[in-house]
Amino acid sequence: MKFESWPDLLVVDVEGNGTNPPDLVEIAALPILDGRPDTTTAGAWLIRPERPVTARAASIHGLTNDLLADKPTWPELSGPVGDFLGTAWICAHHAHVDYRELSRHLPAWEPAGVLDTLRLARTTYKDLPTYTLDALIKHAQPDLSQAPHVGRHRATYDAYATAQLLLAMADHYETWDQLITAAVPPGLPGTPEPAEDPKLW
Repeated sequence: MKFESWPDLLVVDVEGNGTNPPDLVEIAALPILDGRPDTTTAGAWLIRPERPVTARAASIHGLTNDLLADKPTWPELSGPVGDFLGTAWICAHHAHVDYRELSRHLPAWEPAGVLDTLRLARTTYKDLPTYTLDALIKHAQPDLSQAPHVGRHRATYDAYATAQLLLAMADHYETWDQLITAAVPPGLPGTPEPAEDPKLW
């Protein structure tokens, strides 16, 4: 895969406060540059939610109400986050969730396209018993030595792990068009246009 053919791409992950629908408590957006995650230009935001973090959510990602008490609220961060995301492609694991929540919080935002490493993994690694992020990390064994030291279920760590999985799976495809055919969920931005059926007039 020639990575220089890739458009601007951000691997994203969001964490919520556990309510339905959730308030965002963390967002990470990690650029892919020259075929590797570029942590030097990554965006990461902790957010004080409008509603308290539930005990269950805090037990998963470790972001408690006390930890978030002095963080900016979403109205303070929506502009900077929207500007950072711009019109780049995004990639996420089970991307429907991240795309839905980002779109709900940023109604004017629309990415150029959406890659889903869950969908891509089902095509790339056939017949795995499960395609969770943990299962794919165990199967593909990506290099996570430079991942943020915050652990799984934090947005910065999960975005880095997802980026490394994306790059590992991209090696199985020759072109960007082949990759997006395998990785863009139907109905989300970036879905490849079907080839025109030539007909005689």
